[in-house]
Amino acid sequence: MTPAARVQAAITLLDLILSGESAEKTLTRWGRQNRYAGSKDRAAIRDWVYDALRCRRSYAAWGGAETGRALLIAALRRQNLDPQDYFTAQGYAPSLLAAEEGKAKAHISAAEQADLPDWLWPIWQQDLGEDADSIAENLRARAPVFLRVNLTLTTRDEAAEALRKEKIITASHAFVETALQVLEGARKIKTSQAYEAGLVELQDASSQASITVLPRETAGPVLDYCAGGGGKTLALAAWLKQPIFAFDSAGDRMRDLPIRAARAQAEVVLLDQPPFADGPAQNLVFCDMPCSGSGVWRRDPSGKWTLTAARLRDLQNLQSEILGQASALVASGGMLLYATCSVLKCENSDQIESFIAGNPSWSCLNSKQFFPSNQGDGFYYAVLQKD
Repeated sequence: MTPAARVQAAITLLDLILSGESAEKTLTRWGRQNRYAGSKDRAAIRDWVYDALRCRRSYAAWGGAETGRALLIAALRRQNLDPQDYFTAQGYAPSLLAAEEGKAKAHISAAEQADLPDWLWPIWQQDLGEDADSIAENLRARAPVFLRVNLTLTTRDEAAEALRKEKIITASHAFVETALQVLEGARKIKTSQAYEAGLVELQDASSQASITVLPRETAGPVLDYCAGGGGKTLALAAWLKQPIFAFDSAGDRMRDLPIRAARAQAEVVLLDQPPFADGPAQNLVFCDMPCSGSGVWRRDPSGKWTLTAARLRDLQNLQSEILGQASALVASGGMLLYATCSVLKCENSDQIESFIAGNPSWSCLNSKQFFPSNQGDGFYYAVLQKD
C-alpha cells in the first residue's frame, strides 16, 4: 500500500470508530477482510488510528471537524507533513481537499488542547496541579512496551539475551527489577520462543511495581480478588513463589488464565465462587480495582472519550464496595494491596483515606502514585495492614 492509501484506510476506520464501534475489533476485522495489506501496512494504519484517537479533541479542533478526514489532516500536520501530498485522489488515496477543509477552529479551549473531556478538565487540574498539562501531554503519545521477566524460570539478564537472539532488543528498567523495556521488535514478542516458553509476559512496569513492593517472604494464603485476565495473578505467583488463589466477579475474564499459568509454570487455583468472610482468612489480598483507566489512556484512548461523570461516580462506589468486601477476608496482621491504573485522587488516595477513617483497625504501610511517562503507565497502589 502507498502512504496515501494507508491514510485513506485509517480515515475509513476512524469514521467507523467515531460512530461507536470498538477500535480494536474494527482494526482486527479490517485486517482480516483486506488480506492484501501486509504487516507493515497494518502496523502503519494502526499507528495512524491510535494517534488520532489519543489526540481526538485537539485534532478535531485543528482539523476543523470530528471526522476521520479532519483527524488525519491534523495528524499529518503534527508530523510536519503536507496533507495535500496525501489527499491526491490518485489510486486509493483520499479525495482532494475542499477549499475550506481542514481549517482550524477560531478558539481552541484548554481541555481541547489537553485532549480531555470538558467535564474532566477542572478535576484534572485540581488533582494534578502544576503537572496537569504535562501529564495530559504524555497521554497523547504512544506508550512504551514493557515485559515482566518470570523470575521462577529465568533471570532478567538471561531473558534479555534470549530475546536478543530473536532480534527483540530490550533494556533493564531503572527501578523495577522484573521489568524490561522493549526498544526494538515489539511486534515479534508474542511469537517469540522466550514468550512461548513463559520467560516473559507483556506487562507495564508501573503495574509490576505494585507487585515488587511486597516482601518476597510474604506468607500465604494469597488471593487475587479481582483477577481479570490474570496478569497480576501470574506476577504474584512468580514474585512470591507460592500458589495464588484467583477470583473475579465475572469469571469469564479468567478463561485464559489456566493456559497462561501453565506456560509460566505458576500454580494458580481458580475460584468460581467468592470467598466468604467466615472462611479461611487470607494473609494477602490483592485488589486490582475497576477504575477509569486514566493512567493507561495511551493504550486505550477510547476510554477517555467514553468515561462520564456519572460513570466515574459509579466506579468510586464500586471501589468502596470491593474494598469493604476484600478487607473482610484478611487475617489479623495480614495485608491488602489496593491498586488502580488511574491518576485521579477520587479513585486513589481519597478512597484509602476514607477507608482508614472508617476502619481504625487498618493502617497504610506504603502508597505510590505513578504518572504516565517513558518509565511506565499511570498507576496507583496502597499497601494496607490489618491490626
